[in-house]
Amino acid sequence: MCLFTTHGSLLLQTASCSGVPLNMSFSSRSYGQRTMSVYGGAGGRGTRISSGQMSYTPSSSGGFNLSDGLDLHVGANEKATMQNLNDRLSTYLEKVRTLEKENDRLERQIREWYEKRTVICHDYTHYFSNCLKLYIRIASRLNAKTLLDIDNAKLAADDFKMKYENELAMRMAVESDIAGLKKVLDEMTRTKMDLESQYESLREELIMLKRNHEEVSNLICVNVSVDASPAPDLNQVMTEIRDHYEGAINKNRKELEAWYQNKIAAVEQDVVTQTETLVTTRTEIKELKSTVQRLQIELQSHLSMKASLEGTLAETQARYSAQLASLQSMVTSLELQLSQLHANITSNKQEYDMLLDLKTRLELEIAEYRRLLDGEDDRDKLEKLNKDHAVETNFLACYNFVMIRRLHISFIALTDG
Repeated sequence: MCLFTTHGSLLLQTASCSGVPLNMSFSSRSYGQRTMSVYGGAGGRGTRISSGQMSYTPSSSGGFNLSDGLDLHVGANEKATMQNLNDRLSTYLEKVRTLEKENDRLERQIREWYEKRTVICHDYTHYFSNCLKLYIRIASRLNAKTLLDIDNAKLAADDFKMKYENELAMRMAVESDIAGLKKVLDEMTRTKMDLESQYESLREELIMLKRNHEEVSNLICVNVSVDASPAPDLNQVMTEIRDHYEGAINKNRKELEAWYQNKIAAVEQDVVTQTETLVTTRTEIKELKSTVQRLQIELQSHLSMKASLEGTLAETQARYSAQLASLQSMVTSLELQLSQLHANITSNKQEYDMLLDLKTRLELEIAEYRRLLDGEDDRDKLEKLNKDHAVETNFLACYNFVMIRRLHISFIALTDG
């Protein structure tokens, strides 16, 4: 039996696949009046030739030896034998056509099974790369925004630090002014105490002078009667002197008290102003400290967010790199399978071409046999063709057995797989 396929596989099974040797010779002496029959199945069971008076003997040429069947002494049996051989060849060709149809049907079933089992694998590499680019762009935007916020926070912190330093310098200046005013207040207090002591000493001196004046007045009160010019009035003189000194003392005391009150008022006003400034400065310093602490907390939060985003970006890049590597390995594996499939198709096509050439040659030889059987050529040419045909038939038998085994194993693997 012969089985031809359009995908490069030609399967030919002859009687040798079922254990019957092909090297047979047909002798005219072994043919009787009984007719021979050729029967076989399309299921790979081979073809058997049966005859009541047929004998199978090995031939030295290894093929169908028809030389004995063309003996000139056969007579009428020769035509019957040739007719029987033609019938067998026709049956053989009919079997070949039947097996070709069966082979086409099997190929169609295998192709349909492959189409059903084919898995459509979409290529998402482009989408993965686009998603990764978008994620990197978003992370870059967020990172840039975070860096901008950090720079703004740094600038604000520098500004507040400068304000804090200015306020601290102002505070130091105010504190130095307060210390100076305290020194002035101490000096004025000492001056006041000195003036009070001077006032007390002058008052005591005045009392002493009054007492001395009274004593002097008492001492000089003597009745002297003389005839002389009238003496000056000492009481009036003492009164004038006393009035003069008392006026000077009162004037100095009033001026000193006025100056002291003015100085005290000015110092108190300065102290109140500096105290208010100090309170305001302390309040601003507290606010600046709280602002600096808040900005430091925000800076730490932004730094932690930046570190987290960088870690997330690195993790995402590693994950997508692993996915891309796995997809690339999958693509490489599929490309390797595709190349192997192309190689198998090429090999099958070469086998198909070779076996198709053998089929063509066999058909030509069969036609040549028919012409020889019709008496178109001589006996020597027929023997030569018999030898060539026997060699090719043996080769096809062995090759077809191997190919049938391969097809059977492949079909079992596909069915199980």
